[in-house]
Amino acid sequence: MSGTPDRTVTVELALRTDLLPTLRPLIASRQDPTIRVRATGMARASHTPRGPGTLVATTAADGGFHVRTYGPGARWLAERAGGVLGAADDLTGFDPTRHPVVARAHHLRPGLRMLRTGTVVDVLVPTIIAQRVTSLEAARSWTRLVRTLGTRAPGPFGLWLPPAPDVLSRTPAARFHTLGIERARARRIVDACREVAHLEAALTLDHQQRLAQLVAVPGIGAWTAAHLARVAAGDADAVEVGDYNVKDLVAWNLAGEPRGTDERMLELLAPFAGHRGRVIRLLTSSGQRPPRYGPRQRLHPVEQL
Repeated sequence: MSGTPDRTVTVELALRTDLLPTLRPLIASRQDPTIRVRATGMARASHTPRGPGTLVATTAADGGFHVRTYGPGARWLAERAGGVLGAADDLTGFDPTRHPVVARAHHLRPGLRMLRTGTVVDVLVPTIIAQRVTSLEAARSWTRLVRTLGTRAPGPFGLWLPPAPDVLSRTPAARFHTLGIERARARRIVDACREVAHLEAALTLDHQQRLAQLVAVPGIGAWTAAHLARVAAGDADAVEVGDYNVKDLVAWNLAGEPRGTDERMLELLAPFAGHRGRVIRLLTSSGQRPPRYGPRQRLHPVEQL
């Protein structure tokens, strides 16, 4: 493929962005074929409303980014590159000193930004795949799905595009099963891909309306909606209610309690209203892990059942 970009832009930053922690929510695993991230640059393939494209960014001497985009979606990606790179993040009202652990996490990760991809399916599908399975299983299934149903991405970087929404919406459950995705998750993926326009429209709404419209789509619960709102829409206040890992993480770091509930998590996050999702990102990146109890979960590959 040609190495000549279709668009080039420069993204200026008011605050420094550290790419690795900022883009972590977009990386399914180290083997994720849709994205590459280093401290000094990144490349990511995705579907846009204008077609597939690849966004490539490298750090500039002034702390900003030089951006190149490729493919039919090049212009769309170039216009929204700042969102992906954290340039649109707004810290107004965020006071990390309200809790010493949050202050420490913010000190350790001052360049962690809330990104905004503006796209839905390439964020939503790996999120659904990660539900109720181990991270190893989820990473394996996502990689196999991309390499089986996806296509090569524009540009000279060897990336893969995730499967297009229209492809996933027509994929039978038996095909998903061979990729390690059982019928329940496959149904959620298919249903969501049939509602792409509805989901994309939700990204433009305010916090409460956005979440309400997202959960109105079959197969999308509160946890998935919050993650999608945070990553695709840059919602710094979105909280993954229903995730025991998140509520335990918050309870342990903010109250020293090894186990939490959704109610307790929301109570502890209340002083950070407007930035509760940001606090979760900071704790995930730099907080202490709560103690673990019980035996390690065994893996049972879905495709072998």
